[in-house]
Amino acid sequence: MTVHILTPDATLFSGEADYVGLPGSDGSMGIMDRHAALITTLQSGEVLVRTGANEERFAVKGGTVEVLNNVVTVLAA
Repeated sequence: MTVHILTPDATLFSGEADYVGLPGSDGSMGIMDRHAALITTLQSGEVLVRTGANEERFAVKGGTVEVLNNVVTVLAA
């Protein structure tokens, strides 16, 4: 799936991933390939992006996430 992590100042990540872990406002959530459409808010925490054996983590203070057509877009604060 394609993942974009955006802040008002920069693009933190843009590329392909196998898994995205998110600090959802109702608890942690995991997004995998072909996940159902979803829009939700995020709380402070870490966004985990996993591609194969590689992992990258990004700190967020909140924001929103949209999952649509195998594209995950995180608008982070």
